[in-house]
Amino acid sequence: MTTPPLTLTIAGNDASGGAGIAADLKTFAEYGTYGIAALTVIATMDPENNWSHGVTPIDAHIVKDQLVTAFAGPQIKAAKTGMLPNESVISVIADTLKAHPDTPVVIDPVMVCKGESDVLNPENVTVMKKLLVPLATVITPNLFEAGQLSELGLLYTLEDMKKAAQIIHDNGAKIVVIKGGKALEGEDAIDLIYDGHSFTTLTAKKVPHATTHGAGCTFAAAITAGIAKGLDPVESIRKAKDFVTEAIQAGFEYNAFVGPVFHSGYRLNRQPSI
Repeated sequence: MTTPPLTLTIAGNDASGGAGIAADLKTFAEYGTYGIAALTVIATMDPENNWSHGVTPIDAHIVKDQLVTAFAGPQIKAAKTGMLPNESVISVIADTLKAHPDTPVVIDPVMVCKGESDVLNPENVTVMKKLLVPLATVITPNLFEAGQLSELGLLYTLEDMKKAAQIIHDNGAKIVVIKGGKALEGEDAIDLIYDGHSFTTLTAKKVPHATTHGAGCTFAAAITAGIAKGLDPVESIRKAKDFVTEAIQAGFEYNAFVGPVFHSGYRLNRQPSI
């Protein structure tokens, strides 16, 4: 019996199912990989309190035990990180990834919950830059996250994105993809790839009235699964762009606060499956 490619997500659980490990595992399955999850936080929303977020961290030693289990099986072909609660957890993850250098890593540097603007733990940005950015095969910040990692602040233009990408690459990430998404002006959702030598822009028409909860997680998970299946990282990013665009197009309203992407959108629109 053939072992499918193994993909690992090290991320939080979103009880609405749109983001975090739920998004990652669904994406891994759509790509035909075997998904494994190590839980770092539990994220909830309170409809009785203006949909405020609760973020409950998992103890670092439990995260470590999960990672020991995950890496005790066949080789993990690619891994990704998502929401990480504190320095202790980040350190445990970094130590584990360093011990498995043959596993490519996609770093999704999650800093805020959907619909909120406050950084979950500002001190985490410094630790991410020191411990995780240098391990990244691919790093996938949005405009806000790229501004934090590059220390350039808010990014507004493609030129801003290029400056930030160069700084993040100089800090150790092999390939930087900054998600402009719907935040940039114009009709297109633009993402920028920088590999240390050249810039590549990926564009797709913005989806009117889009529900985008989980889009970032899904994008990073799709890149991870593509790499696990043997795609070149840049080709993986290109395919992930198509995958998440169709997931956004298939999205729906989940509650009064968020609407998730639908991770089966690509397959349902393009039978047969990936």
